[in-house]
Amino acid sequence: MPMRAFAIHATWDPDAKVWVATSDDVPGLATEAETVERLLEKLRVIVPELLELNGVVSNHPEEIPIELLTQKHFQLKAGKAA
Repeated sequence: MPMRAFAIHATWDPDAKVWVATSDDVPGLATEAETVERLLEKLRVIVPELLELNGVVSNHPEEIPIELLTQKHFQLKAGKAA
């Protein structure tokens, strides 16, 4: 049976200029990075470790499904269509 996807929320912090990742599904997850790509690199290492340490999964599985939900608030200036 396939493992369920773990939801991770990434929110842009405009003051610190970083993406901040947290999750109710991954106990103890709190990390940040300047880009979503760098954040994903960090999550590839951190998430399996935290899931194993917290007894959510055992034996460091090869694949862990993740649903990355990003949120960034900003304002758009109206412009002419191309």
